[in-house]
Amino acid sequence: MDHVRIGIIGAGRIGKMHAEILCRHPRVRLVAVADVAADRLRDWAAQWGIPRVTADYRDILADDAIDAVLICTPTDTHVSLIKEAAAAGKHIFCEKPVSPDLGQTREALAAVRAAGVKLQVGFNRRFDPSFRRVRQWVREGKVGHPHVVKITSRDPAPPPADYIRLSGGLFFDLTIHDFDLARFLVDSEVEEVYAAGGVLVDPVFAQYGDVDTAVVMLRFQNGALGVIDNSRQAVFGYDQRVEVFGSAGCVTADNAFPTTVQALTAAAVERDKPHRFFAERYRDAYLCEVESFVNCVLRDEPAPVSGEDSLQAERIAHAAKRSLAEKRPVKVAEVDSEGARPPASREVGT
Repeated sequence: MDHVRIGIIGAGRIGKMHAEILCRHPRVRLVAVADVAADRLRDWAAQWGIPRVTADYRDILADDAIDAVLICTPTDTHVSLIKEAAAAGKHIFCEKPVSPDLGQTREALAAVRAAGVKLQVGFNRRFDPSFRRVRQWVREGKVGHPHVVKITSRDPAPPPADYIRLSGGLFFDLTIHDFDLARFLVDSEVEEVYAAGGVLVDPVFAQYGDVDTAVVMLRFQNGALGVIDNSRQAVFGYDQRVEVFGSAGCVTADNAFPTTVQALTAAAVERDKPHRFFAERYRDAYLCEVESFVNCVLRDEPAPVSGEDSLQAERIAHAAKRSLAEKRPVKVAEVDSEGARPPASREVGT
């Protein structure tokens, strides 16, 4: 096989972005896109040379000419789509997380194993060149034994109320990226979580039992500590920074900026603000993420971000949610017997 034939299920903002990346990939044939709003997508699909648009995702799963699918639908549809895609023999890329319900995530992973297909989960920050370099240098021993990892992750502006209502909450929607990144950078599992949060940006978050600002402390099995701070609103741009400090030194990654130009005068030092949109900040990461999935299918390699990675991040998110509610440190193992009620369902492809 010298190319992989792919179908995309869900063509909202993230689905379209993935589609446009795939259309430029020399070893990919984007065969079809499925979305409940298919009629509104036909001009866009024609512009990108996508031969088929359908309102029924089952058309993609039934197509023997398609090797793999990208699932870019709302989180509450992921488990059922993963199971159906696995049963159809399709390799799967699914946006994060697999599910806010640990039991359902485990069911999805079992279906993937039984079918013998690959599953990669969309924790794109692992593929950011700066964060990968941090990981590389930590593994090479430049910091010695890791003592503290710090992750700052702040959005430039809060999402709309309809999104907040269905997001699953800050820890499952935003911080889950940071939980995965912390595991990736420190190369150890999290054993205990302590979370504090509040509604400091917009009272709409309180209406849905959510917070918009949080600090989470992690304790890793290897003894390292982690600190994550999140906000739904950083007025100066998309604030994404990491630091790993250890016995032999420190490695950091700063924000990404549109340019490196600075003006230095007697009055001030001026430069661009950080990127304001996730697709700009993580453009290279999304490209590398898709490349990794294509490679794992074509070369029959393990997925670089597995369903098990998603399960571990989800366990941490559950522990953080319980810690916030109960105002105490929570062992991650405490949540293994529980799940979480998924957000209200939406139609596939919205």
